[in-house]
Amino acid sequence: MALTGIRVVEIAGLAPAPMAGMILSDFGANVIRIDRTKQTETVDRLARGKRSIAVDLKSKEGANVVKRLSSNSDVLIEPYRPGVMERLGLGPDILMKDNPALVYARLSGFGQSGPYKGVAGHDINYLATSGVLSTLGKYKENPIAPINLVADFAGGGTLCSLGVLMALFNRTKTGKGQIVDVSMTEGAAYVASWLWRSQNLQLCWPTKIRGRNLLDTGAPFYNTYETQDGKYMAVGAIEPQFYALLLKGLGLTEENMPGPQIDIRKWPEMQKLFSDVFAKKTQAEWIELFGDSDACVSPILTLEGAATDVHNEARGSFMRNENGSYEPRPAPLLSETPGITEVKSDPNIGEHTEEVLQEFGYSKDEIDHLIKNDIVEKL
Repeated sequence: MALTGIRVVEIAGLAPAPMAGMILSDFGANVIRIDRTKQTETVDRLARGKRSIAVDLKSKEGANVVKRLSSNSDVLIEPYRPGVMERLGLGPDILMKDNPALVYARLSGFGQSGPYKGVAGHDINYLATSGVLSTLGKYKENPIAPINLVADFAGGGTLCSLGVLMALFNRTKTGKGQIVDVSMTEGAAYVASWLWRSQNLQLCWPTKIRGRNLLDTGAPFYNTYETQDGKYMAVGAIEPQFYALLLKGLGLTEENMPGPQIDIRKWPEMQKLFSDVFAKKTQAEWIELFGDSDACVSPILTLEGAATDVHNEARGSFMRNENGSYEPRPAPLLSETPGITEVKSDPNIGEHTEEVLQEFGYSKDEIDHLIKNDIVEKL
């Protein structure tokens, strides 16, 4: 796999950092998660293929364990607010002095500098501060955060892994590592760059009012509709030729419509008409009716339904885990060095403590000492 031979130390945290680590693991990196001692359960559900060592980071000996691991690794990912790693004696100035080739990734809500750097928050707060949340939602309704996908996972975990890979590539030319400062606020804004750069496109932003534009549920031909059986269809018939096919499938003509496709004054009436028509048939009936048409009409599938969709099954887009549930296959699909093709199990806390310590040169006596003094814990 593409990242075989890369060692990653991931300090355990919530969703964004584990996502970054999982991406690296999925493509072959050897990812070791540093868990806290005196805990038996984790909410981390993105630990696929990683190993776990439980370490008391607040003890000097525990910090020394992380130093030793980092001195022989390529990447460290830490999820804390600025200053925490420094207080633990594990800041980049120390770890990169011991290992100048280390890529030190710092994933936080507001970044390592600025007035908000120490402020607590979650995806919705970072999304709000990025400006992106102001654009998400229906007309005359409150802004709606798309779960925690944008700041945590797109602008956070995914961009963190991208930053790590760029730093590793640069290291091939310089031999030196570097700090990767990942702000989820900036990341959310960056993945939404099009929002800023498209403001002068009148077709896309005719009103500048949330929920009254082309792609934000304002346009009737770019929206979702409930079917007779309580399921949903997604419509994205923007281009005139696709819009014509949409009308044909709905049994409508231009003459039936309250106005032309691009008459934004008539969009609310058109949306009501589309809603009424979609409600007359079940999702299955609409799927059969539109078939392979270029009307840009798709059923909104559940998580389970997406995994068993004929197209996704044909490409092997989802994998079954040990519990029989589906998970997305790593993406993108590389022709020569693809990611994993079967699900690797998540580690239990401390499951690999002894194994990892041995791998990094600790003797049996040293390991026994660390375990006896509660510096590390094993499962």
